Amino acid sequence: MVTPGRAPMCDPVGSSLARLEPTQLGGLVTDQLARLCDIAQLDRTDTETYVQVLAASLGPAATRSLALPPSAPTLLSDDHTPVEYSLAFLPGATPALRVLVEPGCESGDLAENGRTGLRAIRAMAERWDFSTAQLDLLEDLFLPDHPAGPFALWCALELRPGGVPGVKVYLNPAANGPDRRAATLREALRRLGHHQAFDALPPADDHPFLALDLGEWAAPRVKVYCTHDRLTAEQAGRYSRLAPAEGRDQAAEFFDAIAGVEEHGSPTRRALTCYSFTDTATGRPSGFTLHMPVRAYVGHDGAARDRTVRMLERYGMDAGALDRALAAVTSRRLEDGVGLVAYVALVHQDGRAPRITVYVSAEAYRVQPPRPVAAASPHPLATP
Repeated sequence: MVTPGRAPMCDPVGSSLARLEPTQLGGLVTDQLARLCDIAQLDRTDTETYVQVLAASLGPAATRSLALPPSAPTLLSDDHTPVEYSLAFLPGATPALRVLVEPGCESGDLAENGRTGLRAIRAMAERWDFSTAQLDLLEDLFLPDHPAGPFALWCALELRPGGVPGVKVYLNPAANGPDRRAATLREALRRLGHHQAFDALPPADDHPFLALDLGEWAAPRVKVYCTHDRLTAEQAGRYSRLAPAEGRDQAAEFFDAIAGVEEHGSPTRRALTCYSFTDTATGRPSGFTLHMPVRAYVGHDGAARDRTVRMLERYGMDAGALDRALAAVTSRRLEDGVGLVAYVALVHQDGRAPRITVYVSAEAYRVQPPRPVAAASPHPLATP
């Protein structure tokens, strides 16, 4: 077992963020991000840019002391840290780094939270010269004056060389009430030109997120997430029906490997599927992702790491980069907590090799204690 070691806690970008200390939310997460940028082989200039963007996206929360509780609860992570990291692995390649943030996290008012997030996205659009036209089409649907929970707007940045990230926005289909989420999703997809997309979705217990790619993407996607409270491996394979036959087999195998069915029987934890739409003519998804909440199936992060590494090695990906990433985020022993590795996802996209994405928690406020595997239970839904 690899035990993470602590990297030096230094100011990652020099005097521009010297006021942020490791005892503050912004200081902790920017230190973590700077070390993760090194693993993703981003140069110092890009690292400085992305660290500054993350700090700015947190607004007043960046200087909030970690001795205080979170200013408002967030669905984004189990301990209410408004930041999460993910690494997208491909065979023979350096993993791509992403960071997810809730720009309005400081506000306890959901409407103001959404407005703050929208201002942050528009500031990014002005800085990096991309259009928010698709988001503007949906503003009244997802950011009403009196929104329902559980969140308003999240922003994910795919941190690319050159200092210009890919931007993704996550919106809440239940903003007009949980009984309206299907109607809200259907109308959103219609406005975006995907008139047949909703009917392509599988049976689901909920639709927690709609996501949009903004800025420079080879094929900008609209993504719909579905939760399944009692998903099985057979269903996971069947729901990936857009993939070729081997893709369906891969989804079922991935489910069993991450859930540990061979060790503990058939688990029934909440899992997510995600459908990407790029073609407005056919209504057929161009991508399928199976998101497995690995933290709900294991007693501690050592087991989560081992299951994830087996899948990375199975697909010829750099498992060592995962160990380096975990060491970049925390100095604790993996066996001393659960939730550092939150989700593991298998991604199929038309015309591309499968990839695996690993979601890593910042754990700014709390480390969930380890537990007996028999006591593992469904966690609240965290991130996509």
